[in-house]
Amino acid sequence: MIIPFLKLVLLFGDAPVITAEPAVPPAAETRSSPCQRQKYEEASYTVCTFDQNDPGLRLFLKDETGTPFGEFDHLAETLSSDGQELIFAMNAGMYHEDRSPVGLYIEDGKQLAPLQTGEGYGNFHLLPNGVFFMEKGEAWVLSTGAYQIINRFPEHATQSGPMLVIDDKIHPKFNPDSTSFKRRNGVGVDAETGQLYFVLSDGWVTFHAFASFFRDELDCENALYLDGTISRLYAPSAGRNDVGTAMGPILGIVRPSSLSLTGKSD
Repeated sequence: MIIPFLKLVLLFGDAPVITAEPAVPPAAETRSSPCQRQKYEEASYTVCTFDQNDPGLRLFLKDETGTPFGEFDHLAETLSSDGQELIFAMNAGMYHEDRSPVGLYIEDGKQLAPLQTGEGYGNFHLLPNGVFFMEKGEAWVLSTGAYQIINRFPEHATQSGPMLVIDDKIHPKFNPDSTSFKRRNGVGVDAETGQLYFVLSDGWVTFHAFASFFRDELDCENALYLDGTISRLYAPSAGRNDVGTAMGPILGIVRPSSLSLTGKSD
């Protein structure tokens, strides 16, 4: 969700925004893909599952010229030129009009935006909000308050909001009878199994339904909302390369490209 620079937009009660469903035939989803469709309580979700300690997980904002990547293709092409392959990507939190992060953003150990702890308007400030971060090779989701307490220095971090699930409890401000249906994406961790889940709703769901899916179906003790209408997914193995409004932060998983593994070059 683009947040106007230096001023957050009031998002509560927005009418659903109708956008085209990505053209993804079910046949495109294979067992080799980390992304699979899953139904829960009459809603459909695309769930991309990785290890909590996946070594290829990281965040991206700007290219070498200082310009935000904005699109999955631009990021994939840049990584390819460095001998890396982007196997998965998703928008990674809310941003201002200039595509700078609204909340905390750390990339490769460098903090580019500070942690936000104050109150305000919009989904980001539907407290508690939270932080998705990677430290010493492991990915975690914590509420902003809990993140402050641990006082650590992760390699990558992005702040968004609201939290969907906090210590196995659904966000207290979510209404099971809400009529605010939107496309939504988020991230959650099942610490018991070490599974990391990135989820994008295939249709329009409420916050409560989305949070319930993370807690009751995926067993995530903590889960964080990343964004709504602009939510997009890049997963070539599942036939996905969603297009739309230029993004701010992007989270991705990279692997050495087949060319770099074989020693071939152009």
